[in-house]
Amino acid sequence: MQDIKKPTPLPTPTDSSLPLRRADFTTLADALDYAATGETGANFYSGRGKLTTVLQYRTLRQQALVLAQRLQSLSLKRGARVAIVAETNPDFLRFFFACQYSGLVPVALPASLNLGGHEAYVGQLRGLLLGCGAAVAIASNNFLPLLREAALNIELVFLGTPAAFDELPEQQGELRRSSPTETAYLQYTSGSTSFPRGVVITQETVLNNLFGIANHGIDMQPDDRSFSWLPFYHDMGLVGCMLVNVATQRSIDYLDTRDFAMRPRLWLELLTRTRATLSCSPPFGYELCSRRIRPEDVAQYDLSAWRFAGIGAEPIHTSLTDRFARLLAPAGFDPLSFVPCYGMAESSVAFSFSPLRQGIIVDWVDADHLAKHLCASPADANTNRVTGLVRCGAPLPAHEVSIRDEHENVLPDLHVGRIKIRGPSIMSGYFKNPEQTRKVLSTDGWLDTGDLGYLVDGNIVVTGRHKDVIIINGRNIWPQDIEHIVVQQPELRSMDVSAFCVPGPDDADVAVAVVQCNVREAEEVLTLSHRLHRKIHEELGINCLIELVPRHTLPRTSSGKLTRSAARAGYLLRQENKKALADVKELPQAEPQFLSAMMRASG
Repeated sequence: MQDIKKPTPLPTPTDSSLPLRRADFTTLADALDYAATGETGANFYSGRGKLTTVLQYRTLRQQALVLAQRLQSLSLKRGARVAIVAETNPDFLRFFFACQYSGLVPVALPASLNLGGHEAYVGQLRGLLLGCGAAVAIASNNFLPLLREAALNIELVFLGTPAAFDELPEQQGELRRSSPTETAYLQYTSGSTSFPRGVVITQETVLNNLFGIANHGIDMQPDDRSFSWLPFYHDMGLVGCMLVNVATQRSIDYLDTRDFAMRPRLWLELLTRTRATLSCSPPFGYELCSRRIRPEDVAQYDLSAWRFAGIGAEPIHTSLTDRFARLLAPAGFDPLSFVPCYGMAESSVAFSFSPLRQGIIVDWVDADHLAKHLCASPADANTNRVTGLVRCGAPLPAHEVSIRDEHENVLPDLHVGRIKIRGPSIMSGYFKNPEQTRKVLSTDGWLDTGDLGYLVDGNIVVTGRHKDVIIINGRNIWPQDIEHIVVQQPELRSMDVSAFCVPGPDDADVAVAVVQCNVREAEEVLTLSHRLHRKIHEELGINCLIELVPRHTLPRTSSGKLTRSAARAGYLLRQENKKALADVKELPQAEPQFLSAMMRASG
C-alpha cells in the first residue's frame, strides 16, 4: 500500500476581503478580533524553505480563546506574568494572545542557547524568571529541560510544554480581556549595557506605536505582505513585525532566526517566492546576507516587490548598504527601499522613520571637528577626516525629541548631546524597578535614551551611546569609529570587533579593540596587530590596545548584537588572569596542576 503524502499547505493570501484598518484599535485583542474575520494570517517556513505551518488569524483567535479558558483554571491573579521561551512557531502567538484575552501579561524569553552556552543561558533564563516574577513558564520539548533547570526553587503555578497546557481543563466563565490602560506585555531590553530590564508597555502605549508605524512609518497598503526572520523576544520582531501585521490584517511569513543565521540566502529566496513587500533587519542581517551571496546567484532572486527594507537597532554604515544595494540591483532591489529608523524597547519599538522612497540620507561631516567640538560640521575639500552619519528621520506624530547637554540645556541643530524623547509610545517604566525608572524617565515624560546624537532639519542622527564614548586627551572617540577601521581589513568581518575603554595611568581612558579572527601563526598575529595599531593611529591619532581572540569569543546580546560592556568585562578578566599567571610562574613551589588551570583560565 502506497504512503499517501500530505498535501503541501497553501500560505494565507496577501489580499483580504476585509477593509484595511491601520491599527486603529484600543487593545491587541480587539485587533485580532477584527483580523480574524478575514483570510490572512501567519506562515512558518523550515530551514529548507518549506512551508510547514499555516495559521490564519481566525484560527489563532479560536485557539487563543480556548487557551485563555485553560489558563483561567490555574486561578492566576490578574496581571500575572506568563513567561514563554519565544521560538518562532505558532505556539508563541497562541500564548501571547491568550494572555491578551485573559488579563495576563506575556513575557518573551530568549531562545538563544548558542549565544552563551548552557550555563550562561540557564542563568539568563533564571534572572528573567525572577525579574518578572513569573507565575507560569512555557517551553517546547527542546528548551524545557533548560527552563526547568532555570526555575529550580522558584515557585511557579505551572511549568510545562504547550502540549501540557493543552491538557488543562477549560474553565467556563467570561474572559476579562486586558483593558487599554493595563499592561499588554513586558519587553526585556537586549542587555547591551547592563542586565536586561523589563519594559512595561500598556495596551494604549503599544497601539499608539502600531498606529504610528502603520500610518506614518510604513504607510501600510492593502497589497502589502511581510517577511521576518527576527526573533519574537526582540522588540523589532515582536512589535515591528508580528503585532504590526495583526493590527493591519496583513499576512506575514516567518523563518526561524537560527535558520536565517545558517542560510541567510533563504531570506532572499523566500522574499522572491512570497513577493513580500515589507521586511526589516538590523544592519548585521544585511551584512550577513551580502557576505553569503555569490554574484552568480543573484539572477535567481526577484526582489522587485520589496518596497520597505527597514534598517535600524544599531549604527548604519553606508558602505554596508551600498554594497548590499549594488550586489542585489540585478535582482530588482531598489536602494530607495531602505528606510532607516530609530527606536528601542522603551518606546515600544519605533520612534522615527526616514521618509519613504528617499533611501539612505547621509550627513558627511568633519570627523575631527565632531570629536573635538561635539558639532557636526559639514565636510569640505579641506577636511582631513570625513565620517558619514545616517539620518533616521523625524519623530512619529505626537512624539517629541530634544537634544540636551549635561546640564539639561537644549542644544541647537547639529550639536551633539543626549537624545531625549517623549510621546504616547513611551514605556510607563521598568517592571518593579523604580530606581532605574527614575534614572531614565522624568516626571514630565522625557526618556533619556542613553544615546548621543543631533538634529538636522527635524531628523534624528545618532552618533553613539553616551556610556560608550572614549575620552582621550579631551577628545571624544566613538568606539564605532575604531570598529569601522578594524573591519576594513581583509581578514575580518563587520561583527569581528568590539571597542571600548579601560582605565589607564591616572584613570585616563585607554582605547581597546578586541578582535576575533582565525589568525594563529605568531608572525601573522604580530603583523595584523601592528597593522591595526597603525591604521587606528593614522585615522584617529590615538594609540589603541589590540587583543586578538578566536572566533565566537565576543559576547552578544539575546538579539545577536555585540555587547561592549560584556566584551570589556571579559577583557579585564583575561588581563587579571594573565597577571596572576605571571605572578604564579615566579613562585618555584607552584603546583603544575594549578599552573595548568590558570593557563586554561587565561585563554
